[in-house]
Amino acid sequence: MSALKIQIELPRDLMAALNIPESDLGRRAKEWVVLELFQEGEISAGKAAEILGIKKVGFLDLLDRRRLPYLDASPEELVGDLAAARAAARPVQG
Repeated sequence: MSALKIQIELPRDLMAALNIPESDLGRRAKEWVVLELFQEGEISAGKAAEILGIKKVGFLDLLDRRRLPYLDASPEELVGDLAAARAAARPVQG
C-alpha cells in the first residue's frame, strides 16, 4: 500500500491536556483518523485493521478500549436484518 505523509499543527497545550507522549502522537493521530473513517462508514473494520497494521480482532479490541460501537444499528434494525436473513435462508418451494 502506498502511503501519503501529512503534517498537522496542534497547540502544545492541547497535547499536554491529552497527556500523550510526543513519541506516540503520530500513531495516535493515525488511529484517530482511522477510527473516525470507520465510524463514518467510509472503511470496513478489516481495512481499518490493515491500515493500522493490526489484526481485525485487534481493531475490535481498540474499538472496545475507546468505547466505540462495532455496529451502529438499533435493536429494531438488527431484528429486521435477522428476519430478512432467516427468510432468505428458507428453501424455495416450488
